[in-house]
Amino acid sequence: MNAQPMTHSRLCHIAWRLMALGFAGLALIVAPGSARAQNQSETTPATLDSTVEAGEADAEVPRRRLVKWNEYDGPVTTVRLGFGFLGDFATYSQNEESKQQIAMYPGVDLRDFRLLLNGRFKTDRSITWTLGYMYDGADDSWRFRKTGIQVDVPELSGRFFIGRDKEGYSMVKVMVGYHPWAIERTPILDFVPILADGVKWMGYFPRQRLHVSLGWFADALSEDEKFATYDHQIVSRVAWTPILSEAERKVLHLGLSGRTGEADNDVLRLRSRPESNQAPYFVDTDKIPASGASATGIEAYYRAGPWFYGTEYHWQAVDALNGTNPTFHGGNVVAAWLITGETRGYNAPGAFFNAISPAKTVFECGPGAWEAVLNVSYIDLDSGSIRGGKFWRVTPMVNWFLSDNLRLAAVYGYGVLDRFSLQGATQFFQFRIQASL
Repeated sequence: MNAQPMTHSRLCHIAWRLMALGFAGLALIVAPGSARAQNQSETTPATLDSTVEAGEADAEVPRRRLVKWNEYDGPVTTVRLGFGFLGDFATYSQNEESKQQIAMYPGVDLRDFRLLLNGRFKTDRSITWTLGYMYDGADDSWRFRKTGIQVDVPELSGRFFIGRDKEGYSMVKVMVGYHPWAIERTPILDFVPILADGVKWMGYFPRQRLHVSLGWFADALSEDEKFATYDHQIVSRVAWTPILSEAERKVLHLGLSGRTGEADNDVLRLRSRPESNQAPYFVDTDKIPASGASATGIEAYYRAGPWFYGTEYHWQAVDALNGTNPTFHGGNVVAAWLITGETRGYNAPGAFFNAISPAKTVFECGPGAWEAVLNVSYIDLDSGSIRGGKFWRVTPMVNWFLSDNLRLAAVYGYGVLDRFSLQGATQFFQFRIQASL
């Protein structure tokens, strides 16, 4: 009997499975699971999310189940194991003024690697937990990241998180670093510690479409951690969504953040890299004798189907011990278009945007999700006698989400540093591979 010729679809699936064997060891995990999820991917995902697990954005589960062995439903609690991996390549082209300001070298680095555990206790009241451990390539160190217990308190229209957490200042800072449109957060947000130990209340009022969070943090357990630049701090955030429509796939998000804190050892230092974690610090106030600082930030985002626009701007006022009050500021504006038609999801109770889920992954013989991004950022660390520098950068880039768990990013940036009485221009050429479970 004559063999039947292979169909195009069959050939495509075979080709991708063969290619996956050599894809940096990462697609070995992604390809089979994505193929198993093919039927699930045929449905259009919801664009609004009401999840309120401990870990918030960190606890977000991809739409497609990659494997089953990482989930356990026990008699006391559920358990889910996850991981994240970021690998970066960067090289630079500097003009003469930039070379005089700062030395830069190309390189390939492990940006971030993290292991995540989270689950839900089998109790009448919703109690969830999360534990994270990560390698931070920027500091070449391991540390516990978001770790703690969240208790739902519907009597107060919200929930309490106790443990190591993100402060809750700025939406893009609340989001997992793997999920935003750009590969690094805007430089001015480096003044906010990535983590803090304390307690945070997060409330959501669906009728008013209002998210409110209030946190108190101290460094009793994290005094020796590099991120513990404050003895204690109080942080608040309010977000309102006057437009929140699943049918039209539209969201208008408006937010306001505030924080005040007492400086650790009466010293503060604001500095930031130029949206390339392998680069040295471009702007730097050096150490400022200060009792503390206060910050205010505004945020506005609009999503209409595959189109996404947003901006944040922040001010940091330092209570210097010499009686001056230097103020530093900066922000960004972003526009993004999901060329393949997907819609970035939005978590209403947490007031943040989710990761991208392709309509049809590459491993299902689809295009994956392609996103074109244009981001413009600015930071000004000059105030009074402090000359930390000014820096702006324009960044066009392309994200390719091969599946829910694998992303490639190709990035070009053009930035100008105004510092040391020079204005130096740098071109950035960056590439990132990102995998998660």
